[in-house]
Formats: sequence, C-alpha cells, structure tokens
Amino acid sequence: MSLRVFILAGEPSGDRLGAALMRGLKDLSPAVSFEGIGGSLMQDEGLRSQFLMEELSVMGIAEVLPKYFDLKRRIQETADAVVAMQPDVLITIDSPDFSLRVAKLVKDASDIRTVHYVAPSVWAWRPGRATKMAKVIDHVLALLPFEPPYMEAAGMECDFVGHPVVAEPQATEAEISAFRAVFNLGDAPVLLALPGSRRSEVARLADVFGAALREFHAKHPEHRIVVPAAAHVAPLVREKLTDWPEGCIVLDPADHAVAEFAAYKRAAFATANLALAASGTVSLELAAARTPMVIAYRFNWLTWQIMKRMALIDTVTLVNLVSETRVVPECLGPECTAENIAARLDQVLSAPDAQQDAMRLTMDRVGEGGDAPGLRAARAVLERLPQV
Repeated sequence: MSLRVFILAGEPSGDRLGAALMRGLKDLSPAVSFEGIGGSLMQDEGLRSQFLMEELSVMGIAEVLPKYFDLKRRIQETADAVVAMQPDVLITIDSPDFSLRVAKLVKDASDIRTVHYVAPSVWAWRPGRATKMAKVIDHVLALLPFEPPYMEAAGMECDFVGHPVVAEPQATEAEISAFRAVFNLGDAPVLLALPGSRRSEVARLADVFGAALREFHAKHPEHRIVVPAAAHVAPLVREKLTDWPEGCIVLDPADHAVAEFAAYKRAAFATANLALAASGTVSLELAAARTPMVIAYRFNWLTWQIMKRMALIDTVTLVNLVSETRVVPECLGPECTAENIAARLDQVLSAPDAQQDAMRLTMDRVGEGGDAPGLRAARAVLERLPQV
C-alpha cells in the first residue's frame, strides 16, 4: 500500500532526525512518497523542499521580529500545502514555534493525522505545554525513555524511539592513533573543552572556561586541551583562546574534509580522559564515548531567576536524569565560576571511574545496541496508522 507523508524540519538537528526517519519509512514501506520542508540530508533521501529550511532557523526575539511576517506567511503556506496534499500523516520535527502552528492550522481545516518528533521537555519546566500541544498533535516520538508518560497524561499517543546519539559511530583504535599522531599528542592525557555550539554560548562561557582551565592546567600541565568547534563558532572560539592555556588544539571543520573532521572529533571524544562542557545534549555524546565530564553553564540574570522559580528538576545534565543519579558535577548560574569548575575537574580526575556505570546505564536506556532510532521512529509511525 502506498504511503503519503508530509514531513517538515526547521533546523539542522531536525534535518538529521528527518533524514533517518525517512530512511526508516522507505525500508518499511517502499512505496512511500514525501512532500515537505527539510535541509540537505532530507533532500538526499528524496524530499523536494518547498522552500529553504534555513528560512526557519532563527532564534530569539531580536532575530524573529524582523522576519515575523515572512514566517507567518510560511506557516500559512505550509499548512495550505499539507491540506492540499491530504497525506496519510503530517510529521513535524522539533522547532515547535513553527511546527505546532502549522499543525494547528492543519487540524482546523482537516482530520489529517499529526505526529511530532521530539517531545517538549515538560519534565523540566512549563508542564502546561503538553496539554496545549495535545490539541493539535495525535502522536509524539520521544527521544528519552521517561517522556511517554508525560505525553500520554496530556492525551497524546507516545513512543520512545531512542536518542540519535546511539546511531553515531564511535572511534576506532586506528582513528585514535591517527588523531594522536597528526596533532603530536604522544601519550599525553587529553582534556576536551566544549564551550557550546552557539555564538551566544561561546561568548558567555569562553572566559570562565579559560580561567578554569588555566587554574587546572597549572596543577596538571601534562594535559593537552582539545576544543572541537562547530563551523559557525570556530572563528569566535579561536578569538577567545588568547587567554586560555598555551597549546590548545582547535578542531575546526574548515580545516578538514567532512569525513576527516568527523573522524578527528570521534577520536578526540574517545581518547579524552576528562571533559568540560556546556550544558546540552553533548553530555550524551560524551557518555557514548565514556568520557567523564563536568558540566557548566552561565545564564543572564533574568533567565536564571526565571529558571530557578520554574524548574521542576534539580539537574540539567541528561546523564544524571536518564541514569537517575547525580554523578556528573554541575556548575550552573552563579556557581559557574573558574574556582568551582577547576575544583570539579580535579574531583573528576581523581575518581575517573565514578561516572562509568551511570554513562553505561544512560546509553542503554536511550537505545544503545538496539535498532537505529530512525527505524524505530518509522515503525512507531506505521504501527499507529490504522489504514497502513
């Protein structure tokens, strides 16, 4: 039986999820056809995007306001295209400000089934989002194992399909050896520094990371510091390193072919014996590589005050949440100081095995060793469609 899918993503992470889901749907339902919006990865899987996905990749009030009317027009155009197509299912991926507005217009005009990929973090804050979302979404594909009950309680179907980090390859011994040789690391211990993937994060964290690393490096000068950087923040990272310890190695995608950079980054994660990272999904990447970590993050004053009052959890690190432990040290908000970070790095270095059980449990719970998340997501979509 043929399957007609309208699928949309609004940012690079969604493009990766969408491409994997499309591959899964093609494996399970070869007669599937796609329309929608996506980036280069989804287009490689056969999608002809209705417009450039990059038009939707804006964040923050200052960035959104100048494009408000363009975005509003794109929302209406997209909803009209869905209704005109009459697909078996509309799949929206993350980007809730865009996705859920499209889904609402579609539901107002039709009974087309709606699936949203990536559950909102209602377990962390603003639990009312799930109830609001349930008015326009029938089925949620969740990345984390504890999320389905929250979605189901709001009235939506929900399946845990695994986190995409489990589908990422890990470094081979040959890749690690090549990485150490190319960057003249010898047998030196490696500390990964990961100050964020957004310019605002790097700008906010680079100085305190640098000060903490100087303090740490004074006690442990044998460590080499490696900084894997996303392409769009690499120039800023290099600019900020002037006050970091000497000899930091920046892995910049601009300096390498795509496959080479990916191999070096995998090797860096695998060979490091310690990491200092901004809060985010990078903690799962480190857990996959079994690299002990310290998590740090600074917020502006107002954001921190709001978060303190609205947060429903006592940790922001996914390894702590998924493993139901608190073994990964955090330096957040006013606790994000050079002295605190350096002390936590010392603490982890003195007991490097303390996080290993939690990292193994975390990866098992997010789907390591099972079917690829894209295939699991595709299966969940198909199993919930009564007509397929």
